[in-house]
Amino acid sequence: MSPLGFDFSIARFPKVSFFANTAALPQISLGIANQSNYLKALAQPGDRVEYGELPIQFLIDEDMINYTLIHNWITGLGFPESCEQFLDITTGRDGGRDMELQYSDASLQILNSNYNVIAQIKFWDIFPTSLSSMDFTATDTDVNYFTANATFAFTYMQILGKNGKVLSPDYVDSPRF
Repeated sequence: MSPLGFDFSIARFPKVSFFANTAALPQISLGIANQSNYLKALAQPGDRVEYGELPIQFLIDEDMINYTLIHNWITGLGFPESCEQFLDITTGRDGGRDMELQYSDASLQILNSNYNVIAQIKFWDIFPTSLSSMDFTATDTDVNYFTANATFAFTYMQILGKNGKVLSPDYVDSPRF
């Protein structure tokens, strides 16, 4: 696999592009339950999956819309000025309160050299936990594009094949053991 690009999309902002130039799949770990035995404790698979955070570096668009939306999302969750900021985040279009609106689903599409999707990673219930600064400098002689780093927490992730379906043992053409 030699991915040349990534497209990160957030369901909360369907018309906004987050063309990612770096992304890291988060760590996943499964706890261990120890089963007592008279000789030694036996390790058994646990019952809780833990995910690390999702770091994304994306190109900031010309009007700073993608950066501003993440900034406002974090601000609304933390309501540093007033409780109204949190109310704005959790109020639906119908005017009703919905605590689920503080989250969104997202997907990271991995693109090949022809910008075709070769894999997709779906994330459920993401919310931003950090957004990097933007460093303005007028001394550069080359044209440099602004990038930002955003970190997200999430509940669950799923890796899908290029056809958008979950990979299973039947997907791989090899004998089962």
